[in-house]
Amino acid sequence: MGVKGGAERGTTERVLTLLGLLQQRQVWTGPELADRLGVTPRTVRRDVERLRTLGYPVHAGQGVGGGYQLGPGQDLPPLLLDDEEAIATAVSLLAGAGGAVAGAGDAALRALTKFDRVLPTRLRHEVRALAGSVESFGGGRTPVDPEVLMTLARACRDEVEAGFDYPSGSEVRRRRVEPYRLVASDRRWYLLAYDLARDDWRSFRVDRMTDVSPRSWRFRPRAAPDAATYVQEGVASRVYPHQARFLVHASTDTVRAQIPASAAVVRPRGSELCEVRSGAGSLDFVLMHVLLLGHDFEVLDPPELRRRCRALAERLLSAGATISPVPDIEEP
Repeated sequence: MGVKGGAERGTTERVLTLLGLLQQRQVWTGPELADRLGVTPRTVRRDVERLRTLGYPVHAGQGVGGGYQLGPGQDLPPLLLDDEEAIATAVSLLAGAGGAVAGAGDAALRALTKFDRVLPTRLRHEVRALAGSVESFGGGRTPVDPEVLMTLARACRDEVEAGFDYPSGSEVRRRRVEPYRLVASDRRWYLLAYDLARDDWRSFRVDRMTDVSPRSWRFRPRAAPDAATYVQEGVASRVYPHQARFLVHASTDTVRAQIPASAAVVRPRGSELCEVRSGAGSLDFVLMHVLLLGHDFEVLDPPELRRRCRALAERLLSAGATISPVPDIEEP
């Protein structure tokens, strides 16, 4: 039994070595691979079949210039990286997750949480050191510490409580939460979590968090709202004293291209209609922005905004009905 287990481990190690060789060079001949692996060409052919079974598209060419070649496939199989490649990949993902790469933050963080599971401990300090030397400029998203993102992502993944300091009015308070999802908007990173002190769901801006640390207590996940929808509605309307809803006579795609996701929630109401929900400190401010979209629209809520529309319309009509002549100014 022990001999069989040792043989299986030897085969696995050899197949992984073969995969590494195929990733290093465009084409290898059978004899070259056999020589590097210390096996017969027949064993190389068997190991190639094992790789194909695992989803690696290994092509074999005949004649002069032929040989074994690792090609693209329909699905992405696991990659075999050496230490330097693993460090470079992790640092790039950290930079992208922190907002250095426009539009790549959420995908980079998802990839980084998978990568984090298998990254050897001996490489972690090198990744942190190199990540500290990566900076960026430009882009629309507020930069955040990638290590903070990773700490929160691990807490979401492992279902453990997290604590952090967070501003509330004029003071900073310690918050204890059950983290659920990280959400990337067009401007910022947010954490959707269950706030244990307030006994309700809350969204938090990651760039405002300090002293972020996971706790040892695990929790059983609760029934949660849709993370992206909850955060977007909170950013666009719930946090403001006034909210409004409009029926806009234009397609959802057209209006979404005109309004940042952090400014309003746009939902389809037909092929050429959509509902826009937004908030602000003043209803006039929301009305002005919808008016400047350039589409016909109707006010759905609140009722007082309909009255405000009529009052403003009468004022505008009055302003355009009569134009007082400008008196001539005589030259001295």
